[in-house]
Amino acid sequence: MTFDASARCRSARPLVRAMLLALAALPAVAMAENLLTVWQAAAQHDRALNVARAEHTAGQTLREQAAALWRPTVSLGLGAGAGAQHTRMEGAHFSAPGMGAANGVDFGLDMHSGLATRAALEARQPIFNRSRDAARAQLELGAEVANSTWREARQQQVLRTADGYFNLALADERVRLGERQAEAVARSRTEAHERFELGDVPVTDTHEADAALASVRAQLEAARLQQALARQALADGTGLATPRAQLPGQIAAAAGSLQDWLDAAMAQNLRVRLAEQGVALAEHEARKRRAASGVTVDLVGQASFDRVGGTGGHAATSRSHGAMVGVQVNIPIYDGGMAGAQASESARRIEKAHAQLELAREQVAEQVRASWLGWQAGEARLLALQDGLKASAARLDATRVGRAVGDRTLMDVFQAENDHAAAALVLAEARVGQVLNRLRLAALADRLDDGVMAEANASLMSDKSIASGAAEDRGATRSRDLVSPTASRTRRGAQ
Repeated sequence: MTFDASARCRSARPLVRAMLLALAALPAVAMAENLLTVWQAAAQHDRALNVARAEHTAGQTLREQAAALWRPTVSLGLGAGAGAQHTRMEGAHFSAPGMGAANGVDFGLDMHSGLATRAALEARQPIFNRSRDAARAQLELGAEVANSTWREARQQQVLRTADGYFNLALADERVRLGERQAEAVARSRTEAHERFELGDVPVTDTHEADAALASVRAQLEAARLQQALARQALADGTGLATPRAQLPGQIAAAAGSLQDWLDAAMAQNLRVRLAEQGVALAEHEARKRRAASGVTVDLVGQASFDRVGGTGGHAATSRSHGAMVGVQVNIPIYDGGMAGAQASESARRIEKAHAQLELAREQVAEQVRASWLGWQAGEARLLALQDGLKASAARLDATRVGRAVGDRTLMDVFQAENDHAAAALVLAEARVGQVLNRLRLAALADRLDDGVMAEANASLMSDKSIASGAAEDRGATRSRDLVSPTASRTRRGAQ
């Protein structure tokens, strides 16, 4: 019974170790943020987006300004100060009860250093004003421009965050590949020194191994620096303390032909839309300037009170009250040529806006073509790079075998290690490029919605290197077996 229990215990140990390793790996996986999590965090912490949000909020007040242009205005004017009044009336007719009537009467009123006060209340309602019509349309369009600008800013934030996320993922991949390569070169260096001590290889092999290891370690430190910078940049934009990123795998192809995407971009692209709104704004500005020299009609109500009192040869106090309700018509006659000059300027600005619209359409079309063609070419490129990665792994294994039997040099092994790491990194960069091309293409057609973002997020792989872990482990095990000096001499003796 004791023997059986011990056997069961020993047989359970591998399973327990596997479970412990799996549990140890869980925190690392949980810490790896996906794209949706990072996008949501960036929506609250991205500085550029916060600026755009404030600008959008300010732009929405333009609608209220447009509505206020045709509402009545009421103003009250009050004034007080030192005043004087001199009044002379000669040859007047005068009559008063009990005093009879007289002709040729002179009146005089002098006030010096007196107090003058005035109060005036005015209400005005525009009735006809083409300049206000143009200004209202311009303000309402300005609010639409603010909406378009905000939508574009949100799309740029999504693209900017995705770019930062995948920059970190690539930086992590460079570090992983560098660490794996450094471990392999360190093993080769140890082997070279052991074989030199046994007199099996020349001293140059040890120097080459030392130089190769130093070079790989220098590259690894540079990769770690870039990793730290990429992580800090993503942390600044998202508010996450220590963000982690994952590389993408395969992503579904974008549906539709190139012409379909071009048509969608010309109809919906936000940059093109902003350029079209720029043309409309320039036209409204021209209308407003032309109408500024036109006739305006206002309904006006006024009430005023004036008082002047003081000392003088004929000291007195003067009070006057006035009120008026009616229509006021303003007819500009001559403005010194200002209206004509402004009309000429407005015409040139409309031409500029049209030129900017054509430029925007041309540039957007070029970007759509580049993204769509890059996507199409990227599919075939990915397949070729995947085949290349497999071939480089096979070449690395063969080179290690060749080194063990004396057919390959130590430098051949180092070169194969470098080529395999480079192939894995190029494949990772190509996959990132495919995802970014897909996101850019959707943004160009104003289709960067939740579905596209979820699709990009679903393409993320598990938190591991592009290079197959199993293949690397097999290669490392085979390398440890083959580079042993004893195993090398045994094989040569057998030959």
